[in-house]
Amino acid sequence: MALISSLLALRRDARILKIPPYLSALCIVIGIAWLLVLPLNDYSRNTYVSENALLPGQVHTYFAGSEHNVFRAYRHEVWGLNEKPVAERSQRLADMFRSNNLKVATQKYSYHVSNRTIANENVYAILQGPRADATEAIVLIGAWKNMQDEANTSGVALVLTLARYFKRWSLWSKDIIFLVSGDSTTGPQAWVDAYHDGHDERHVERLKIKSGALQAAVAVDYPAGPWGHRYDKLHVLYDGVNGQLPNLDLFNTAVQIASSQMGIGCAIQRMFDHRDSYKERLHTMLRGMVSQGLGHATGPHSSFIPYHVDAITLSTVGDGWHDEMSLGKTIESLFRSLNNLLEHLHQSFFFYLLIQANRFISIGTYLPSAMLIAVNFSITSIALWVASGRSTEPIPNPAATAPLEDEPVKEKTAEKSATVTPPTSSEKPDMELVEQNGAKALVPAASTTITERHLLFPLLSVLTMHFLGLLPLYLFNTWSSDTLPALYLTMANATTLFPLLVAWFFAELRPLSHQENTLIQCFSLLLLGMILAALATLNFSQSFLIGVLAAPLSFVRKTNKTWLTVLQLILLALINPVMVAQWSAKLLGADLNHVLVLAAQGWAVWGLWTQVTVWLVWFPAWVCATVVVAGGAVEGGIL
Repeated sequence: MALISSLLALRRDARILKIPPYLSALCIVIGIAWLLVLPLNDYSRNTYVSENALLPGQVHTYFAGSEHNVFRAYRHEVWGLNEKPVAERSQRLADMFRSNNLKVATQKYSYHVSNRTIANENVYAILQGPRADATEAIVLIGAWKNMQDEANTSGVALVLTLARYFKRWSLWSKDIIFLVSGDSTTGPQAWVDAYHDGHDERHVERLKIKSGALQAAVAVDYPAGPWGHRYDKLHVLYDGVNGQLPNLDLFNTAVQIASSQMGIGCAIQRMFDHRDSYKERLHTMLRGMVSQGLGHATGPHSSFIPYHVDAITLSTVGDGWHDEMSLGKTIESLFRSLNNLLEHLHQSFFFYLLIQANRFISIGTYLPSAMLIAVNFSITSIALWVASGRSTEPIPNPAATAPLEDEPVKEKTAEKSATVTPPTSSEKPDMELVEQNGAKALVPAASTTITERHLLFPLLSVLTMHFLGLLPLYLFNTWSSDTLPALYLTMANATTLFPLLVAWFFAELRPLSHQENTLIQCFSLLLLGMILAALATLNFSQSFLIGVLAAPLSFVRKTNKTWLTVLQLILLALINPVMVAQWSAKLLGADLNHVLVLAAQGWAVWGLWTQVTVWLVWFPAWVCATVVVAGGAVEGGIL
């Protein structure tokens, strides 16, 4: 009972509110440190194939000999179509597929994004498996242009060659779909949307022929010219839209076949010279986190993953001795493995971080780092909630306000007070012993009292800030691509001045009390922490990156110290989401205008949700914190 009484008395101790800032800082430090130790051997594992039916590299491949001549003929013909109109090109590709006795169809698509039109045409053919009942299918993709907007001549020629080659085999227990998309992102998205009846018929034509449920998809990126090009390694791309990932078994199968069976080295995240050191492992992991955090499409495969279709892209890089026949054999062996599947890939991981082609980190190991970052906001919000219900104003001291009596009374009071002993905290926690004019007396002490919380205005303020995020979300996704740079400049200036104007408005027309300032920050950080914690289970990288960038929001406060207020406003200006987009683009070597155009395209075509996280979660939290801090600048006469 004594322990319980002590704990209950501790609740009224104002010193307890000094602990949460240190606890929040500790969570941030541990969360970042947790991430930095992940590349070590103790926290990562070698990759392995969980699905025994795949049997990667266990079959003999026959793609060789005369197929090389067929490939070179197709490559020469495909190269000649580069300058042809889209309709003529599609017609000729369809004829090539029909010559191999395949069912062929075309699909037109036209998207209107940021006042510009993205229009092209897909060509696809279906090989009905001799042992299949049209209930399952595998997709082989060769985009006409790759992600670098280069002509994927050899990639398309290889798809045509494999279509002819696969047609002669009677072992297929699944249908095989050969897709030549107009580009690497919009075309595959239009096709897979229409395949699952999720398309908008105003922009995307429906598919004339279909097969069964898609089990997996493999895209080929081989941008060699009309005379071919030998490559050194295969760059395996696996990031999907919104940070989604394919089943790790598909990735492991492709890497094992390429490296073990074909002797082709594999690279990920553009780390082409990986020596398996800690620094390179960390670099690879961070590259993967940035890619997943942005949520953009990294290849033709990205559009399939949101439909639970495991997909990867095999891209040739470097100068070496491997040629198109090695790549053809790799794809043949990979399709032979996928042909063995009796059910959808499910045994391996869907959430992972790769630190090299043969080593990964599972979700149970890396998830706590993002959760700790998110928890820091929740800890601060709880502390602010407690502080909002407390008043630290001292209780008036009667001894200081009572009129002094004549000397005899003073002596009598002093005589009676001489025997008074200081009370213990358990006896009279709200009294203190004071001395006035040589006399000692017990008087009410200055203590923390509980006050009523006024929640309506802080709640409305926070919700209003979140709804205001819809304005930039709409503008950046619908504005003309030619004027997006001007919109960005306007938004950078507006977002910098907006919190200051709001703080001035409150100071002049509706001054905020200390409790209301505290509650605004409390509710804002509570929402931020809850959303980032939920997001960490869907897109760990995005949650972690935004959590680290927004971490200073847990520590800024309204203050009467001029230098501290100015310092906080400068820090908040640097972590303004609009400014973060600018300096991070420079850091990554990307063109900001191109990034804005791709983001608008991702919103309209891919269903990208990164803008939602930025404008409806991160940006409102930043505005609320800046308004609170700027309130001190307005009241102090700085602004």
